[in-house]
Amino acid sequence: MKMNRSSLLLIFALLLELLLAGCKSMNTTQYYHETIPWEPNFDEQKMPPVVLPDALKCLDGRRVRTAEDWQQHRRPELLRIFEETMYGKRPPMPDHVEYTLLSERNDVFDGQAIRREFLVEFRMDDGRRHDMVVVLYIPTRAPRPAPLFAGLVFQGNHALTDDPSVRVTGQRYPNTPEKRAEWGQRRGHWKDSYPIQTIIERGYACAFASYHDIFPDRIDGWTESIYRLWFDETALSARIPGYSSIGAWAWGISRVIDCAVTQPEVDGTRIACIGHSRLGKTALWAGVCDERIGLACVNDSGCGGAALSRRLIGETLFSMFHKNHFGEFWFTDSLAERSLHPEDLPVDQHELVALMAPRAVSIHSATEDTWADPKGEYLSAYYASPVYRLFGIEGLTSPEPPPPDTPVGETVSYLFRTGRHALQLADWEHYLSVADALFNTPKTE
Repeated sequence: MKMNRSSLLLIFALLLELLLAGCKSMNTTQYYHETIPWEPNFDEQKMPPVVLPDALKCLDGRRVRTAEDWQQHRRPELLRIFEETMYGKRPPMPDHVEYTLLSERNDVFDGQAIRREFLVEFRMDDGRRHDMVVVLYIPTRAPRPAPLFAGLVFQGNHALTDDPSVRVTGQRYPNTPEKRAEWGQRRGHWKDSYPIQTIIERGYACAFASYHDIFPDRIDGWTESIYRLWFDETALSARIPGYSSIGAWAWGISRVIDCAVTQPEVDGTRIACIGHSRLGKTALWAGVCDERIGLACVNDSGCGGAALSRRLIGETLFSMFHKNHFGEFWFTDSLAERSLHPEDLPVDQHELVALMAPRAVSIHSATEDTWADPKGEYLSAYYASPVYRLFGIEGLTSPEPPPPDTPVGETVSYLFRTGRHALQLADWEHYLSVADALFNTPKTE
């Protein structure tokens, strides 16, 4: 049957309309494109098929079969790809680092702990400077040197405790005198998320600094960040290509550790790092980059942390770049375009978790925190497990996440905690138990 041009155009128009209608009705099943609006998706049935890259396959096609091959070939390759694709280059060390003891108290928690505060000054030979304040708690009734938990905190060190003698930090984030004054009133705001007395009673030292002292958590934070050690004002007025705030924050965790291990009461061979939410993303990257860290505790980290990027559940790379715009400084600039098509990423987060091998990683999710995609967080740990098996470590054995409040795994462990997006005592109890087994931590007196 011969059809005229008008009929063909009509049929084409109808087919196009049907296609567009299908895309509109299934917009959360399509991978992102500039012309497809994104709405949050929490339905597994509306998620596109996920095909993960093979963590054990090198770029040249060779298959990794031994732990030595992983360490010598595949790990450096993956580390470079994550730097180029997601977190940016790791900042270098400054020319000089100085530690100054600002305060010391020996009667914290009725004598159970010593508290010290240090000014950490970073200096370059050309005169550029930056600084942060580290607060360190050391148990007095536990065997020494004590293993260490290190991390960054939201707001400032003063938010960890009601103690009025702890310095107000993190003041690079507020951008007016009024906001800085109000900032100092938030003392103790995060004390329930960082139960320092419990940590001390379990025999651990702990050291923290404000993440705002490393890179203020805002899109224009470059000018007051550690990057001013290496870049001039012109470069800092826009984002710095090839770097990120998460990269800076992870660097900051390592500098907190550097400070803490100068103290003879702290064991530099038994170190855990910890972080929640965006700082959970940070803790995982810090653990990967700093091989002194024997355990990375990754709490409710979501996309860009432990959750698989290819799963379109809750928080996504697209939302971070094109909705709330955190991605424009949290991650490196090269990820912006890739965030539209996560299916084309050369890596996914199971490979990031695998970069911890053979060191330990503990990933936590929360039942009410669907934004962070708990299943995606679990699956990263599960699909990282074949790499751990190269080292004779079992990892996780089931593709199905455990029920709530039922921790699974040892060196690679996971907890699906009942509750909201938060760092809670139940999280700490599991992290501390994992650390006890890993570090052979004796009970306190």
